[in-house]
Amino acid sequence: MRVLAIIPARYNSSRFPGKPLVDIMGISMIQRVYNQVSLCREVSKIIIATDDERIAFHVKGFGGNVMMTSKHHESGTDRCGEVLLKLEEHFDVVVNIQGDEPFIEPLQIKQLISLFKEEEIKIATLAKQINDYSLYIDENKVKAIINDSNFAVTFHRKGDVSEETFLEKEYFKHIGIYAFQQETLEEITKLATSKNEKNLNLEQHRWLDNNYKIKVGITEFDPLSVDNLEDVEKIIEFHSKNA
Repeated sequence: MRVLAIIPARYNSSRFPGKPLVDIMGISMIQRVYNQVSLCREVSKIIIATDDERIAFHVKGFGGNVMMTSKHHESGTDRCGEVLLKLEEHFDVVVNIQGDEPFIEPLQIKQLISLFKEEEIKIATLAKQINDYSLYIDENKVKAIINDSNFAVTFHRKGDVSEETFLEKEYFKHIGIYAFQQETLEEITKLATSKNEKNLNLEQHRWLDNNYKIKVGITEFDPLSVDNLEDVEKIIEFHSKNA
C-alpha cells in the first residue's frame, strides 16, 4: 500500500500568525510534525503543503519536501486536493495530518492507515473516549457520535447531556486526522459546501451530507495541539516534566 502524508501549513492563521514556524524547544513546530510523521514506516512520502515562501524556505532548510499551494483554500483538505492535482504519482491512501500537532504519535498514523485494509473504506479518522465531563462540555473540542460498526453518525461541538447521563454511556472526542482513498479525496474536494457544514463549522459534514461513510478508529492517544502561544508554553512545560 502506497501512502502519501500531506501536512497543510498556512502562515496567516487568524489566532496565531506564523504558527508553523514557532520554536518549540529549539525545533520549529512544522519540523517536529514532519519528524514525527517520518517515524511512521507505513508512510511512503511526506509533503508539506504551504501558501507562504517563508515556510517553504524553512522546510527546504531542514530537508523536507514542500509544495506551494494557493492562499485561497478554505480548509486543509482542499489544500491536499491541490497537491494531488499537481502530482503525477498515484497513492492508495492519502493522510491529511494537522500541522499544529508537533508531538503526534506515529502509532496513530499507523492505526489510521490500517483501517484501509478493508477495501470498502473510503474515508477514515480517529477518536478517543472522553472520561472527563469538563472535556465533554468544552465546545472547542469536537465530539464524534459513532455507530456499532464504528462509522461516524455525526460530529458536534456542544455537549448536551447531564453529567449523570455522561457517566452512563461512552462519548468520544474527535481527533482531527483524516485519511482517504486518493480517488475519494479527489471527489470530495469538488463538492459544494453543505448546510450542516456551514451551521456547525465542521467540514466533515460535507462528506456525510453527500453520503460518504467515515470509519472511526478508537485511539488511546490525544496529542497536544497548538492554537495559540499559551499552548506552546503548556507543551514545553508538559514535555519538560515528562522528559
